[in-house]
Amino acid sequence: MKTIKKIVLAYSGGLDTSVILKWLIETYHCEVITVTADLGQPEDLSGVEEKALKTGASKAYVLDLKEEMARDFVFPMLRGAAIYEGRYLLGTSIARPIIAKALVDIARKEGADAVAHGATGKGNDQVRFELSVNALAPDIQVVAPWREWDLMSRTALTAFAEKHGIYIPSEAKRYSMDANMLHTSFEGSELEDPGNEPHPSCHQRCLPVEEAPNTPERISVDFEAGNPVAVNGKRLSPYELIKTLTDIAGRHGIGRLDMVENRFVGMKCRGVYEDPAGALLYALHRDLEGICMDREVLGIRDMLAVRYAQCIYNGFWYAPERETLQAFMDKSQETVTGTVTAKLYKGAVWPLCRTSPYSLFSADLATFEGGNYDHHDAQGFIRLNSLRLKLAHAIQEQRAKAAKN
Repeated sequence: MKTIKKIVLAYSGGLDTSVILKWLIETYHCEVITVTADLGQPEDLSGVEEKALKTGASKAYVLDLKEEMARDFVFPMLRGAAIYEGRYLLGTSIARPIIAKALVDIARKEGADAVAHGATGKGNDQVRFELSVNALAPDIQVVAPWREWDLMSRTALTAFAEKHGIYIPSEAKRYSMDANMLHTSFEGSELEDPGNEPHPSCHQRCLPVEEAPNTPERISVDFEAGNPVAVNGKRLSPYELIKTLTDIAGRHGIGRLDMVENRFVGMKCRGVYEDPAGALLYALHRDLEGICMDREVLGIRDMLAVRYAQCIYNGFWYAPERETLQAFMDKSQETVTGTVTAKLYKGAVWPLCRTSPYSLFSADLATFEGGNYDHHDAQGFIRLNSLRLKLAHAIQEQRAKAAKN
């Protein structure tokens, strides 16, 4: 491995990445530049640059990536109907490729030899970060302190921070958390035992359903080619749209998930996720597809969506297979344009009506009041589709007779 002179670090300003910053300087005797990605997370980032510089960074970037993330990462994922293991809306997963891209961009700008991240050796994020960096810039080294150092506990990290004068908030964090515009995740503490109920403190974006309003709220969302573009008739930028729907859906308790999932590295983990905007958009987008997408295209898309979601979860955003799948997903969405009106109530999304200029629904064919449809045509249709069933039955009888003899 070549000598490292300059490292670009993904930096949040929390305990782990603050310790990593100082540890990199001491261990590699090199210049460290921090990059903090503003992805719409609720945290106040106003003091993060000052803290990084005070801890030893030579430069500290705070990048506003909110619109880019919404437009170029969240919306393509929505067009692909991505959902992992039938439930998880990939809120953490989709943030990693844009952070990795930002690290590479700053590394190129600053002439850095390496990038570093604070993901542990147990989780998915190390894989997501490093696969993305290797796809975008295979010549740049990746440093993963959690796979190198001996600071393997919060106690050890705290002692290191105190020794080096690194500020640590006095209040203890109950959970390991990740947040961006789309979601907040909670892991650790009582959640490490799947048999425990979550503590009430892990409600941040989604009201508990028993505290949600007793009156339903109606909402409409407009879509163009699979992308949401307006809420209640008002056009919004991608990020502002997600922010608006987060507030609306969250106050009705929509988008909360407690699940045990299969990590890419091979273990099961339990997490609680709050993804109000994602859950609402997924439901409305899916509803609109019902009148806009051809039956066979929709069926193929649904099969491919499983593989597409795995690409995102496992860190293969910049892989050829995800990009190829994206081309199909985007083609399938060309006519997914229209408006869905829904009722939000006590954690649930109830679509009420949907309209589209590209609707495939024919009232003349579907009506029970006559219409331009000849019921006799169904007889031949059924007869033809029964041919293989009758042949299969004949073979079964033939085998049964042979078995008796």
